[in-house]
This record gives sequence, C-alpha cells and structure tokens, in this order.
Amino acid sequence: MTRSGWEIVVGIETHAQLATQAKIFSGASTAFGAAPNSHASAVDIALPGVLPVLNRAAVEHAIRFGLAVKGTINRRSIFARKNYFYPDLPKGYQISQYEIPIVQGGEVHLAQLDKTIRLTRAHLEEDAGKSLHEDFRGMTGIDLNRAGTPLLEIVSEPDLRGAQEAVAYARALHGLVMWIGICDGNMQEGSFRCDANVSVRKLGSQTLGTRCELKNLNSFRFMEHAIEFEARRQIELLEEGGKVEQETRLYDPERNETRSMRTKEDAQDYRYFPDPDLLPLEISEHWMSEIRDRMPELPDARRARFVRDYALSAYDAALLTASREAADYFEALVKHSGVDPKLCANWQTGALNAALNHEELPIGRSKVAPQALAQLLKRIADGTVSGKIAKELFDAMWAGEGAPDELIEKRGLRQISDAGAIEAIVSEVLAKNPQLATDYRAGREKAFNALVGQVMKASGGKANPRQANEILRRKLKN
Repeated sequence: MTRSGWEIVVGIETHAQLATQAKIFSGASTAFGAAPNSHASAVDIALPGVLPVLNRAAVEHAIRFGLAVKGTINRRSIFARKNYFYPDLPKGYQISQYEIPIVQGGEVHLAQLDKTIRLTRAHLEEDAGKSLHEDFRGMTGIDLNRAGTPLLEIVSEPDLRGAQEAVAYARALHGLVMWIGICDGNMQEGSFRCDANVSVRKLGSQTLGTRCELKNLNSFRFMEHAIEFEARRQIELLEEGGKVEQETRLYDPERNETRSMRTKEDAQDYRYFPDPDLLPLEISEHWMSEIRDRMPELPDARRARFVRDYALSAYDAALLTASREAADYFEALVKHSGVDPKLCANWQTGALNAALNHEELPIGRSKVAPQALAQLLKRIADGTVSGKIAKELFDAMWAGEGAPDELIEKRGLRQISDAGAIEAIVSEVLAKNPQLATDYRAGREKAFNALVGQVMKASGGKANPRQANEILRRKLKN
C-alpha cells in the first residue's frame, strides 16, 4: 500500500497460546476464567527450591506448526532467560528461546492475495501474568493465572505492505493455528495476540525505515486501524523534517490513535543467557515422524483438492476452507446429498453463512447439520421444490421447525412438475396478460420475465421454474 509516494512496511509478531491442559513448565491448569491467582503454582512464580519441567505437549504443538509452515525444525534448541522487570512478571525474567528457536524460517500463503509471507522464526516461551485495572477504585491488581501458559511466538519477515495485507496475514495465521489444533484462537480471551512492527519508506527505496511496535491489537479491525494511523503519523512526521524514534506504542481504539508507551528494547537490553535449570531440547527423528503422521490435510492442499475433485473455482475453494470445520461441513454435505458439489458450495457460502453471520455463530454450532441441509439439496435436485421454496424451508429448519421432507408435506410445498398442470397455468396467465405477450413478441425481453413472475404467482411459487420457462416460450412462439 502506498500513500503519496510512500510505502508502508509491516512485520507481525504473534503470540499463540498453545492448547495444552497444563502450563509449559508446571502442572498448573491453563483453564481460562478461574478466580484470580488460583492457578498460579510455585513453579510459575519461581519460589525458592522449585525447578521447571518442560511440557511435552507444548513441544509437539510447536513441531506441528513448523511442519505446517514448512519451516526448519531444529533438532536441538535452547531455552534462555529474558530479563526484564514488569509487575505481572514475578520472577523478573521470562523463560523463552533466543539464539536457537525450535522453528526457523517457514512461510504462510495468503490464498486470496496469492502472496507468500516469509517467517523468521517461531519459538516457545511462557506467558506473563495480567494487570487488572479497577478504574472505579483507582487500583491495579495482578492475576498470575496466565503466568506460565505456553506460548508460541511467531515472527514474520517485513514482507507485508500496508494494513490490509497485514490483516490478511493475521487472519491466515489465525486460521492455520486453529486448523492444526494448537490454539483455540480466542482473541477476546487473549489466546491469539498480535503486535505490528510498522515503518515507512519512500517508494523504490530498499532500506527499511525506523519501526515502531504497536501493542493492544486484540481484533483484526483494530489492527487495520492502528497500522493506518501509525503509518500516517510517521509519514507526516518525516515530511515535516522530523525523525521516527524506535519505540513501543499503544493503540487506543476509542480515539483511533497510537501513543508512546516505552522506548523499544533491543536484544541486549534483555540480557539473555541460557536457563541453567533447563537442559537443551532435543527432538528425535522418530518423534518428528510420529507427529508428521498425525498431521491433518493442510488448508492449501485441501483447497487444491476441492478445485480438482469438485470442479470448484479457486474463490469458492478458499471460502470453503476458511476453517477446518467449514471444510469438513462441505465434504459431509457433498457426501450425504450426492448432488452437484457446486450446488452444495452455493448453499453453504450463501444461505448457511448468512445465517451463521447473523447470529455470530461458528459453523461448528450451526443450527442446521450437514445431513439436514443435504436432504434439502436433494429435494432441489430432484425437482421436489424450487430454489425459492428451498430458502423458505431452510429458514424454517434454522428455526427448529423440522426436517425438510416433513416441512414440505406439512406446508404443501411440493413443486408442480406435471407438464399438463403447468401448461394450464401458463395458458391462463397469457389470457389475462395479452399486452405482456405482445410486448415480448415485439422484442422486449423484460416482458417475458414479468410473465414468468405471473406464472409463479399463479402457482403459489410451486411451478417447476425450468418447465415453466420452456412451456411459456413455446406458447409465446406459437
């Protein structure tokens, strides 16, 4: 994206909370929503005499991610202490990985933009606690339940150009970590958090500008607004002869602005050194193979298969693989209906998605199961109901009023496919609308559409549309 001869360059740092039952170095629960400090163990706050023990499941999740993004999984990686003071970091250091992360490199493909974003690394670390600000009392409390929760920090290269690409990348990454089952992706609960490193440079320049890190981006919409504002701020500053200072800035969604939070630290400020309580992490080829064998079919592969096996467009395939649940729903729909996959795709991306979006439901909580929708699509394919009637039936199914066949009989909605009955309706409509017939014969195609509407109205919407069209054209011709 460019603004008045400038290019916006973005890199994203993402913290994905790994979906494990216990924390990364202790047996304390990772469950969200417990009473403050009820899940803070002695290990998490490093009381004297305790030792961390690495959670095997967290390592497996990191390996799954490395395989999914085609990164290099280091067979030997090191845990380090990252030293800094913060109120919700009781140890005064965070156990992370620095020189040798578990995953190096990799890529995330943005299907709808047909662009691939390179990854720098993905490393394991522990989360900090959380400061709770009680404005009405003017007090701040510390909840250490989150301290020690396993994180995978995923760092992209500065390959993103502008806010829209940054959001597309964040959405793709969000979908991927949920697809492979390593993170629940709940942004409201902090399971998936993004920071954006934003800089600007003159168009054509190959030198990166000074970056500012944006915090508090807990929704994709806020991310887009924050990057747009920060880029504009930097451009205006540079055009006025000023200088961008490297710093961490906080995004305020109420004012739609960023403001300085603290000077951006560099690696030397954290005084990294290998954690003396943790041995190097070594990953065997046998363990890697076991995890690789359990990997699901990945989004890019599934999209390609949908295009190949179901003759869908790349656009439809991308919509249907927006999540693993959506892709599973589609395949169940095709399997149980036995109808044209394109008809299945149209209904899932149309009526079903509209209903889900209206009630803000994920497809896994759809009020119409794929088996039920499949029965409705069968009745469209065999001519029992028209597409218009099918939409009425779908709405009734969504409201919990019954199965499609039951509703068809109860409401008397079976489509009229008897040629003689439709011909009689057409003859009656032509007799009542001679002017429309004359207009059509004079070359006015809109008149034909009006006559079709009259036929459908006269039949109560039950006439088979294809047959009605054929009979009406034949009669008008004769």
